[in-house]
Amino acid sequence: MRDADYIYAVACIRAKEKTLLNDADVQTMVGMKSEKEVLSYLTEKGWGDGSVDADMETVLSEEEEKQMKLLKTLGVDEKIIETLFIQEIYHNLKAAIKEVCTGLDDSQAFYDHDKYGKNVLMQIIREKDFEKLPEDMAKVAEKALDLMLTTRDGQRLDIMIDRACLDAIEKEAVSTKDKFLSDYAETKVVISDIKIAVRAADTKRPLKMIEEALAPNRKFDVKKLAAAAATSREAVYEFLSRAGFGQAVDALKDSFSAFEKWCDDHVMSTLMNQKTNIQSSGPIVAFFLAKQNEIRTARIIMTAKANGFSDDVISERVRKMYG
Repeated sequence: MRDADYIYAVACIRAKEKTLLNDADVQTMVGMKSEKEVLSYLTEKGWGDGSVDADMETVLSEEEEKQMKLLKTLGVDEKIIETLFIQEIYHNLKAAIKEVCTGLDDSQAFYDHDKYGKNVLMQIIREKDFEKLPEDMAKVAEKALDLMLTTRDGQRLDIMIDRACLDAIEKEAVSTKDKFLSDYAETKVVISDIKIAVRAADTKRPLKMIEEALAPNRKFDVKKLAAAAATSREAVYEFLSRAGFGQAVDALKDSFSAFEKWCDDHVMSTLMNQKTNIQSSGPIVAFFLAKQNEIRTARIIMTAKANGFSDDVISERVRKMYG
């Protein structure tokens, strides 16, 4: 997109930003009595298609679809859109390989995706038509299918494809000329590496397996992180504190759900810097990611209400808003 195109698109986004939920909206939702009351509140704010009978998943899915249409309407570069959905595409690849190899049908394991949804990926994997995939994905898809067919080792499959996904994100972070997109992609890799290290420490995975799972990033030495994870969770804490991630450590010491919240809030802090930008993809991408954050938060609140969690417990889990 040209600068003039960005200026027009950002002007549209500025108008859309006024519809975003803010922290006060979230607290209002937390204080409501039921999932249905929260859903009604969101419907009044324009979520879904206005139907009073729609359930939670229908409303949230419709809201996600609206945001995809908006990205395309504004003419956002396809490369940027692909970067935003790298994790979903690789997740679908993993799900397709597992289904082809096990014969177990699980449609809910797939994300909806125009280009690489379930049906497309299932056909590619069945026919071993890997050239229809992006080059980097094609390489790992062939190796992953061979691995699953010969070993049926789902854990190794997860490690292989998840690592390839992180490498693809990092590759985009390094190669893109869009600084915001680069920073966002780098943040995603760093957060994923931390999650992998903590889980590896808890499950006492061997060093070699941890090294295979962690993706290099520009924030810290993943070999040292792997060594720490092979030792203990406390060693991981010490490494992260030295690397400047003390807040992540504090959240992890509280609970993993608190850490998940820290991750989302950390990304949100990155997005906030785009509110004064007018000549790049930053504000557009930031708005889209803010909507994704809203949808996750709405799902957390409604699911918690449906399961009888207290307001205090829910408040500990809700995310910081962009609006």
